[in-house]
Amino acid sequence: MTARIVVIGAGLGGLAASALLARAGHQVTVIERQDWVGGKSRRIELAGQRIDTGPSMVTFPDVWRQVLAAYDALGPTGESAADIAGVTLERLPEVGRYYYRGSQANLPVEAGHHWHDAWKRFEAEHGTLGPAITDLLVSDPWDPKVLPALGRLLSRYGTRLTTEAFLKGLPWMPQYLKDVVAIHTLNAGVAPSQTLALYASMAAVMATDGVWVPQGGVYEIPLGLEKLARHAGVDIHLSERVVSVSKGSVVTERATYDADYVVSALDGGILEGLMGAPAKKAPKRLSCSGVAVFGVLDEDLPEHVVTHSVMMPDRPADLFGALGKRVVPQQTMAFLNYYRPGQIYPNTRSVAAFLLTAPPNGLPFGIDDEFVQSESRRFSEVLGLTRPITEMMTDHMILDPEYFQGFGAVGGALYGEPAPWWRSGPLHKPGYNSPRNPWLWRVGSSVHPGGGIPAVLGGVLISTRRMLAHLPA
Repeated sequence: MTARIVVIGAGLGGLAASALLARAGHQVTVIERQDWVGGKSRRIELAGQRIDTGPSMVTFPDVWRQVLAAYDALGPTGESAADIAGVTLERLPEVGRYYYRGSQANLPVEAGHHWHDAWKRFEAEHGTLGPAITDLLVSDPWDPKVLPALGRLLSRYGTRLTTEAFLKGLPWMPQYLKDVVAIHTLNAGVAPSQTLALYASMAAVMATDGVWVPQGGVYEIPLGLEKLARHAGVDIHLSERVVSVSKGSVVTERATYDADYVVSALDGGILEGLMGAPAKKAPKRLSCSGVAVFGVLDEDLPEHVVTHSVMMPDRPADLFGALGKRVVPQQTMAFLNYYRPGQIYPNTRSVAAFLLTAPPNGLPFGIDDEFVQSESRRFSEVLGLTRPITEMMTDHMILDPEYFQGFGAVGGALYGEPAPWWRSGPLHKPGYNSPRNPWLWRVGSSVHPGGGIPAVLGGVLISTRRMLAHLPA
């Protein structure tokens, strides 16, 4: 029996879910408010050069491969999902170069660096956890088959189950290196005290298994998912805003869609509002937001500048405190993603993305804002540039908390309201489905916060497996 399924949102989660459900033989319609697919991941063009927004790299690449394998398994043999999607991942030479209090180090830390011995011990103990974390990302948390992976992780952390607690229990690790490892919890938008200890392992896993970027840019991932969805027969409607959701139907500004099932890929509490729930008070705690400046450079950067550079604040605790209070920090964690002509993108000029961790205050920021300029000067000085990086941009676009708030998240919080640390993994809330509304399912960052592309796609695999088991055969 074929079910009529409406997927709300054409982000990574919505596209992947629609592709798998249609491949299994169901009639699937995707409705997206924006005029592009990918959600926060999109492609912009400045001065004829290509730059992608949203996630800047792919980690845990086996999750992507498992999505492709699931697509192949759900339909007839023929052209492979990999060939349809056309995504080719390219491994970068390093996770990134980190700058902190006058020190700098690549990850993995190079031989001869004063952190090297401690790093090698840490990587030896945690770098091999990639397969176990991948199993957790793609496996139903109630499946007994996940127990070996869970046991392997718990054997590393013992009773120290938050990132902060675990790192405090490593007396042999230099504090500066602990700070570099701990800063990765901002991938989930919150402080080390609010995340599971497995976030402490992320840096080592990325160094061992690599970080990857698709040839052509990260936006090739949503484009590849769109190709899979259309190949499976999904009907995608762009520039169409949903105004209400109820059992049996999804109403947009243009039409009413009958639905046996609805899959929501929306952020946070937006879905509840569409279902008629009264507005909730603004949450007391929010994940961080961001200010992202994308630009075309008037000259290439020096040869020593790597693809991904990370500048840390001198006092990480002050940054976490400012974000929690939703005020602009004196210093933040900043990223510079830099691509030379012909590197990854088919560009003829160098492009850069200057990314600043920002409070979820919902405010606009311009390139001349003092927060942006002070961090631009600080980062450029650290990199040894003769001018601030923002002054080197001949054309630019800036995305800020006000922009991200436009996706429905309070204050532009990238992952909405953070869950307690013990719910930031497989026990997340809300769940994929609820007995109260068996017709309604969820995918996307609202049910799998943090972790970027692999967390969202892993959540899609779990949710769609459950859903297909529930649907009539």
